[in-house]
Amino acid sequence: MGLAATFPWFTNHGLSVLTIALLLGIFLGNLPAFRLLSVGCLSGVQFSKQRLLRFGIILYGFRLTFQDVIGVGLLGVLIDLFMILSTFGLAIFLGVRYLKLDRSTAILIGIGNSICGAAAILAAEPVIEVSSEKVSVAISTVVIFGTISIFLYPMIYGFGQIYLATLVSPAVFGIYIGSSVHEVAQVLAAASAVGDNVADTAVITKMVRVMMLGPFLIGLSAYLMFSDTPKRSAGHVYLGDSSTMSKIGFTSTIPWFALFFVLMIALNSLSIFPGSWRQSLVRVDDLLLAAAMAALGMTTQLISIFRAGMKPLQLAALLFLWLVLGGALISLAVTYLSS
Repeated sequence: MGLAATFPWFTNHGLSVLTIALLLGIFLGNLPAFRLLSVGCLSGVQFSKQRLLRFGIILYGFRLTFQDVIGVGLLGVLIDLFMILSTFGLAIFLGVRYLKLDRSTAILIGIGNSICGAAAILAAEPVIEVSSEKVSVAISTVVIFGTISIFLYPMIYGFGQIYLATLVSPAVFGIYIGSSVHEVAQVLAAASAVGDNVADTAVITKMVRVMMLGPFLIGLSAYLMFSDTPKRSAGHVYLGDSSTMSKIGFTSTIPWFALFFVLMIALNSLSIFPGSWRQSLVRVDDLLLAAAMAALGMTTQLISIFRAGMKPLQLAALLFLWLVLGGALISLAVTYLSS
């Protein structure tokens, strides 16, 4: 967090606090000296990667309000929803059927590309229960192609102003960026390079997209729970051990942290907390998510990422092409039909 605040270069290039924490965690976790210390701090790393992550996702709701939906308009919401569902569906279809990836890797890459990058991948990790290496592979693809987006989208805007000036307005292009670029930081970096009016619309559209994370995780958990797979427990999420859950009468198949995430959005929408409280909660949330991301990096071995091969990168590249080209066509078509 100190690096991101001290050196604007990171945020200007779409590298969020979460990405910096992950890279630092991977660096430390792969040092030979760290392996000697890992026995003493393994329990704390696991606590950060699991419990702190869920608390962080819950507090993430204080960044959003239901009023954001009204601000972006119905068309923006529908474009967001279509891009999320189509991108995730393509990830499962292409990743599992054609690239022969395991379903959990395809899900992580799909949710990272379709919703909000690293934060969405982190939120999905406890729902599908996968290894740290798979999570890091998925996040790496978001970093690579999201960074490309920062430089690509301003060039697309310049092209549109020359050949499609009547359709490519700042508001339309803002919705296009917000509905197709991976990370919030990357959206802000790409849109700010075009103009402040584009950035405002892009960020609101992205926030609406992020707000869909909670309902999406609930739907994902239901899909995993009822799908016909040998491991029906793949969708289980544990907020405590099984004995604790049974005592209070809850089933462990519901991602309760996702429900609390939506609840925090509702509380924030009511504006019942002073602004200073909200800023403090967001600051704490940054700390929790950064700790979770760093812990994830510490338990990630680079050799395992290399063993994953080129297929995850190929899937992410195909999804990136869909986000850029498909998102542009959808935005232009909706603008044309509504004009």
